[in-house]
Amino acid sequence: MKLCMFTPLDHEIRGWPGRIEGDRVMQLAAQTLEAFFTGGGKAREHAEYALEEVRLLPPVRRPPSVRDFYAFEGHVKNARAVTGRGEVPPEWYEIPVFYFSNPAAIYGPDEEIPYPEGSEALDYELEVAAVIGADGAIGGFTVMNDWSARDLQRAEMRVGLGPAKGKDFATSLGPIVVTPDELGDLRLEMVARVNGQERSRGNLGDMYHSWETILAQASRNTELRPGDILGSGTVGTGCILEHGDERWLQPGDEVELEVEGIGVLRNRVGGRR
Repeated sequence: MKLCMFTPLDHEIRGWPGRIEGDRVMQLAAQTLEAFFTGGGKAREHAEYALEEVRLLPPVRRPPSVRDFYAFEGHVKNARAVTGRGEVPPEWYEIPVFYFSNPAAIYGPDEEIPYPEGSEALDYELEVAAVIGADGAIGGFTVMNDWSARDLQRAEMRVGLGPAKGKDFATSLGPIVVTPDELGDLRLEMVARVNGQERSRGNLGDMYHSWETILAQASRNTELRPGDILGSGTVGTGCILEHGDERWLQPGDEVELEVEGIGVLRNRVGGRR
């Protein structure tokens, strides 16, 4: 299935879960996608709308947690080379590592991203995210933009605790959630564009750590809850940092992340605060 959270254009923004078929969206009898995954509203549908008559919202507005992994060897090698950190440590090949991001800073399709205060080096990151459904399993996949303030992140990483304010201000998700059975072997083309110009291209099938391994690591010694987000990490060449040209994002730039079978997640960068 192709699922979403949406609101009709002539309604106030509140959000209903929906199932997309062609150019139509059927409102599901549940309050959220998390509730739908765990049994609420699966058998019933309410109103039906044309897709052009609705606004798509973040598929999960307030996830219980956001774990972003580091699963693409190409990205790790490129980023370490550009920042002068040398070879990939052997532990990276043994452990699918992640950091926790901010579940209170989630943005959806076509929402404006606030330019982070104190930064002059705003970057996009081209990723796919798994949305946890029932019983700790993956309910579906969506596009994820792990926005990064590279200058803030660079200073923080010297301390050794990982990214904090460099990632704290925004994560985008959407436009829809696609269940695993719709996406086959997950060898999906991934493309990033800035103001219509292609900047990055990769394939989800190039992940070194599999989704099974990521899921096992995320749930180790804890419990995953419906709506939890597991990011794949950035695909190789999937951010400005990797290219080394420092063509950082500017206010007014439009960023499009496209993943085959899922769609285009589009956001515009807002003005500096």
